[in-house]
Amino acid sequence: MAITLDIALAHLTSRKRQTLVSVTGVVLGVAFFLAVSGLMRGSEADFLKRLVDSSPHITVYDEVRQGRVQPAALQWPEGAVAVRNVRPLRETRGIRGWRQRLAFVEALPGVRAAPVLADAAVITFAGRQQGVTLSGVVPEKMKHVTTIEEKMQEGSLDALAADPNGVVIGRGLADKFSLHTGSTLVVLAADGTSRSLRVVGIFRTGNAAYDENQAFVLLKRAQALLGRVNRVNRVIIQLSDPYEAQTLAQTIEAATGYKSVSWIEASEDLLSLLLVRNIIMYSVVAAILVVAAFGMYNTISTIVMEKTRDIAIMKSMGFHPRDLRRIFLLEGAIVGFSGSMLGGLLGLALMQTLAQVEIRPPGVTEVVHLPIFWGGTQFAMAVAFAMLSCLTASYLPARRAGRLRPVDILRGAT
Repeated sequence: MAITLDIALAHLTSRKRQTLVSVTGVVLGVAFFLAVSGLMRGSEADFLKRLVDSSPHITVYDEVRQGRVQPAALQWPEGAVAVRNVRPLRETRGIRGWRQRLAFVEALPGVRAAPVLADAAVITFAGRQQGVTLSGVVPEKMKHVTTIEEKMQEGSLDALAADPNGVVIGRGLADKFSLHTGSTLVVLAADGTSRSLRVVGIFRTGNAAYDENQAFVLLKRAQALLGRVNRVNRVIIQLSDPYEAQTLAQTIEAATGYKSVSWIEASEDLLSLLLVRNIIMYSVVAAILVVAAFGMYNTISTIVMEKTRDIAIMKSMGFHPRDLRRIFLLEGAIVGFSGSMLGGLLGLALMQTLAQVEIRPPGVTEVVHLPIFWGGTQFAMAVAFAMLSCLTASYLPARRAGRLRPVDILRGAT
């Protein structure tokens, strides 16, 4: 093995310029692979974090995916007469026995849940009106399943818990109506019921539509105002592992009978778009390393052509074809390893530089930094792909060197 390594190093050092070009190609390929993949995966992680954190991982609605089967159809499934257009009983919409179902959900491992009663309402202030989604919540539970508490600019959810007639509104609605904490407004329900409420908190999520059309009150106040005493129409759930949402949603739906939608199901089109984007991204950065592999192939092919007489002599001395293949594969491994290490350092420098870039999107007051993914998996992928490219590029010349016949070479040399 020592002789093989010495010969491989001698071949590479005898063509320093070509070797340097090959190593530089691998260095640049690995560095750009890390920079581009870190930026793309960072933006993906940032997007998913915003998507996951701003919405529940699972939402249980007061709906069913399929209508109830009529008792007559259950009793006589093969009956000659079909019962159709049966008018269902009129009842107050909501999740039946929501306390028991909430207790079942909260008993699941890694689950945090909160009941919500949400419906349309109209906010009136100084003669102006605005339709909003009025959500009745339990502040103590709501703090653990949403990021609203972190988005509060004035007041808090605790202030809502302390004031039965309090309301928390978005910054967009507050600016539109010139409201502030302590202002009194009137909330009008669909059946004409109205109630004067005092603003105890103002939040800003950055989503203009949400900030203008969402308001929070205590659950009991919403139940009384909306005429749904002792009812909720959804349960929002947060998980320790968001990617378990799909499986757990199916479990909850099977146990409760109510439609349970995970964030994965609700964002299926966006996740498909991210998958396509990742395929494009890895194809582009992998192409850089493939181009570098062609440089490696050219270098080793040239060495094989120039060293045919030396190869013939080594075969005559007893070197086996696999020993010759090992020499040239070792040359590719040396170039790939050294290029990967130097490329990793350059890639880290590029990623650090990109992380310092500040962007101020139009209409946004906050400064945004480019999100960078620092996980070790992309470093492993860059090194593995670089080594695979270099070894593949070395294999063809190595196989050709192993097939050379020393008799023909030496006879031609004489």
